Amino acid sequence: MAQYTRIEVASVMKETGMIPLFFHSDIELGKKVLKACYDGGARLLEFTSRGDFAHEIFGELNKYAIAELPGMILGVGSITDAGAASTYMLLGANFVVTPVLREDIAIACNRRKVLWSPGCGSLTEIAKAEELGCEIVKLFPGDIYGPKFVKGIKGPQPWTSIMPTGGVAPNEENLKAWFDAGVTCVGMGSQLISKDILANKDFKGLETKVKEALSLIKKLRK
Repeated sequence: MAQYTRIEVASVMKETGMIPLFFHSDIELGKKVLKACYDGGARLLEFTSRGDFAHEIFGELNKYAIAELPGMILGVGSITDAGAASTYMLLGANFVVTPVLREDIAIACNRRKVLWSPGCGSLTEIAKAEELGCEIVKLFPGDIYGPKFVKGIKGPQPWTSIMPTGGVAPNEENLKAWFDAGVTCVGMGSQLISKDILANKDFKGLETKVKEALSLIKKLRK
C-alpha cells in the first residue's frame, strides 16, 4: 500500500513544484535515475507505465526507494483503467496520474486515499475531476494548451491546482510563463531526463539539472 496519503503527496507537489517523469525497462538504470533525482532535491517521481511487465519494474524501483531513499515518493503515470491503477497501488504507488478523466480510476484511488491526477483539457472536465475528489489536475498535453489556458482557468476557479505535463522545459523563460500563470507544479519528462543523459549514463549531470530546475522554480515563486 501507499506510504503517503493523498494530502501528504499533494503537499509535496505544491512544496517542490516539480515531478520528473521517467520510464526505462532497465531496473538498475532506473535506480540510478531515481538516486540522481533524489540527490538533486526531487522528492517525487512519476514512473510512466509502458509495455508488458512495466508494473514489475515499478515494484522493484519502489522497493529501492522505500529502502534507500527516505522521503522519495514514487507514483505511476499513463494509467488508463481502474484495474491498472489497482495493480500499481498493490505495489505501493503513492499517486496515480492518467492521460484522461475516468471515474472508475477516481473510485479505486479514493477508496485507498491515494492521490490521482487526471489529464483534463476543458473547464468542464476540471470541474468534474474536482467533484470526484481530485486535488491536483493534470493539464495534458500542456504544450497544446499553454500558460494562457491556465490563467484562464484560474480566473473563475482560483482554487484549482494545475500540473501541466508536456511542453515544460527546465529553463527560466518556460518555467516563468507556467508559474506566472498560476500552476501548482509541473511534470517534466524528456526535457529533464533526456535520451543523451540515459545513453551516456550521466547521472551526475542529471542530478545537477534537477537541482538547477528546483532552484529556478523556488526563485520564480518568490
